[in-house]
Amino acid sequence: MSKRVLIGGLFHETHTFLDGTTGLADFEVRRGAKLLACTGDASPLGGVLESAQRFGWTVLPTADFRASPSALVKDEVVERFWCEFCKHAEPELARGVDGIYLVLHGAMVSESLPDVEGELLARLRALPGAERVPIFGVFDLHANFTARMAEHANCLVAYRENPHTDGRESAQRVAALLQRCFETRQLPRLCFASVPVIWPPTGTGTASEPMRELEALARRLETNPNLWAANVVAGFSFADTPDTGVSFSVVTTGSDAEAGAALAELSTLALRTQALGNVSEAPVDEVLARLLPAPPGLTVLVEPSDNIGGGAPGDGTGLLRSLLRHQLPDCAVAINDPEAVARLASIAVGARVTLPIGGKGSRLDAGPLVLEVELLSRRNGLFQLEDKQSHLASMAGDAFNMGPCALVRHAGVTLLLTSRKTPPFDLGQWRSQGLEPKDFSFIGVKAAVAHRRAYDPIAARMLWVDTPGPCTSNVRALPYRRLRRPVFPLDA
Repeated sequence: MSKRVLIGGLFHETHTFLDGTTGLADFEVRRGAKLLACTGDASPLGGVLESAQRFGWTVLPTADFRASPSALVKDEVVERFWCEFCKHAEPELARGVDGIYLVLHGAMVSESLPDVEGELLARLRALPGAERVPIFGVFDLHANFTARMAEHANCLVAYRENPHTDGRESAQRVAALLQRCFETRQLPRLCFASVPVIWPPTGTGTASEPMRELEALARRLETNPNLWAANVVAGFSFADTPDTGVSFSVVTTGSDAEAGAALAELSTLALRTQALGNVSEAPVDEVLARLLPAPPGLTVLVEPSDNIGGGAPGDGTGLLRSLLRHQLPDCAVAINDPEAVARLASIAVGARVTLPIGGKGSRLDAGPLVLEVELLSRRNGLFQLEDKQSHLASMAGDAFNMGPCALVRHAGVTLLLTSRKTPPFDLGQWRSQGLEPKDFSFIGVKAAVAHRRAYDPIAARMLWVDTPGPCTSNVRALPYRRLRRPVFPLDA
């Protein structure tokens, strides 16, 4: 008989130090047929729906709410999701379901809930008919995992890669584990441990230490048939919660002692290598002063303080100002500035106009930069992702819409002005606007690590620079109030 599985998703990485809030209008909402239409796309939801077809499950769609990383989420978003979820789930639970599958992020914070996912799972487990149903799910390795999440779920599995090239694959691994649960009638449980360590996103790439060694250890631990999964959870340092930081969890049908030993081994390694994740960048002017004459090939200048993938506004002017000060040639930078795009809507292509650019989204920035620019083109910002395994695909599926866009030039800098902040994780961002990124000498990207899958193949070199912005790698500068203390590197 076909297994009946409830499927839903709630996905947001919350940067609690940003100004403002994230409301319902910022979320893309899917229900019913629209949720099912994601089957086979490049997102984790698309992956699990495809697996459901392969396993012959009867999919019971609930609701999928997702938004790009941004500020504190309004409580009404959580309550609306819960209302939508229950509207679909409660009648099915009354009829009987065999499993529940959730696509989560793991670092969502609302106005009154520091642990949205833990609250969701606790509510779900308390629903009539869900008390003993297997609850499985996939989540981002930048989650701030909590004891409450472990208590109320049976199997939550993290991505293994950063950049997140395996979001869809991870979702399918979890689907296979749920099928294993159905076939063996073994019900796993989650065991969890945290360590007093926080790392900035720039220190959590899985091709570098300490994450590389931690992930390798997790894979070795998974050779134990009782350990269905071992999760290395890097944490999201831009969320001020009691649970922010590095943690580990295992999905197991073995003994508590066995699970504890695995968690202790991972925790010991994290504490021994904690300094390796505490990275920093050189000041932008110091880096750019060494780049003339321009070296051959493309130099990618990475500006993590304005990391769009971490929630930053993507309109910081720190790198742009430095490029102009040092008069570097053949540069390109994308700036999210819907106001500038709107002002250019009535300007003839080829005309020159003076307007303020960027500097509107963060009080840490120096403010808008007033420039005389030449309008090169205006285009629609919808583009198909060239890389269906990219970090952007794990967020958006097969396509992304930057909104109306304008290309302008000032001196040696070409600016791609977008109406919607766009994580720089796919080269289709540039090519959709008629530009070939590898033809430039310098490109500035507002990212930390996740851009590397796109830019490593075309870059001659990649340099990280420090500029003012809310996603600083210097976590000591963040005004934590809820964070548990002591914690490395804030305390001795």
